[in-house]
Amino acid sequence: MKTKKLINKYKKSLFGNFPDGTPIYSYTISNKNGMALTVTNFGAAITSLEIPSKQRELLDVVLGFNDAESYIKSYAIAGAPYFGATVGRYAGRIKNGTFTLNGKKHQLTKNLNDTHTLHGGRNGFSSVLWEASHDEKANTLHFTYTDIDGEEGFPGALKVKVTYTLNSKNELIISYTAEATEDTIINLTNHSYFNLDGYAANVREQYLKVNASKLLQTDNDNVPTGAFINVAEKDFGFNEFKNCPETIDDSFITDEDITKPVATLKSEQSGIAMDVYTNQPSVHVYVGGSCGEIAGKEEAVYHNYSGICFETQNYPDAPNQPHFPSAVLKKGEVYQKQTIFKFKHL
Repeated sequence: MKTKKLINKYKKSLFGNFPDGTPIYSYTISNKNGMALTVTNFGAAITSLEIPSKQRELLDVVLGFNDAESYIKSYAIAGAPYFGATVGRYAGRIKNGTFTLNGKKHQLTKNLNDTHTLHGGRNGFSSVLWEASHDEKANTLHFTYTDIDGEEGFPGALKVKVTYTLNSKNELIISYTAEATEDTIINLTNHSYFNLDGYAANVREQYLKVNASKLLQTDNDNVPTGAFINVAEKDFGFNEFKNCPETIDDSFITDEDITKPVATLKSEQSGIAMDVYTNQPSVHVYVGGSCGEIAGKEEAVYHNYSGICFETQNYPDAPNQPHFPSAVLKKGEVYQKQTIFKFKHL
């Protein structure tokens, strides 16, 4: 009997509707190895990422919801989880919701305890409708969005493109480009929660390694103070594999070399490992609070240990810290960042 040859596939499906009836779609691409990615044009969010386990069982390794309406409602939850979303215009915290650019002070929407700006404000990139397209030859999904001048207080109109690619090496490549009509600030990331045993499992039984010697020191609101600390000082020395922590919400400093993994997650149960590569200056690793008691896919009840995030990005509050990597995108320049999630069997 001949083995059926797997081919790249593409599918577009109705995923739900906005309250006004506007349709929301999901888009699925798969590679020849059986790996499949689904992204919705609501927030350009990853809703599913299916990986064959070592036992050849197909596992969905990201948290999410069954339909668009659940994603919309999730942003009304205190501490919204941002499942799989593209986060911007500025991922992470901006202290007091203000920054100064070219001598002018800008006031942003304060959506974190009415004190700071988090993940772009009340209506960031994660809760808007993106334009979607498919490139069959490259096995790629493209999502574009134009943020208007002054939205959430950010200066300049910003045209953003996010590209998701699945290749034959079982790599999920996320590429970001952006251009602005005037000088502005930008920091884009993806907010997927990963669980290599499937979205209904517990990441505490999985193992984490982070190739970083320093992380950002933060205050009681988890806003960077401007100082750096050695990972050993916080007992977050993940230079060797350790069980995923019960809680972590920290930015680790990378060397911005996309040829070397900045982090690795692995599961002995499923036999799947995931390496994270990026040319961003940090990876914010997060496990904890936002997932407690949320009803997820197929009636799964998420908990604080349901998933772990690897938010590859610039430093939080970089616009207010001159010695941090610049978050400024000047008019006429092109913002270009990339992150790769590479999957393999142990």
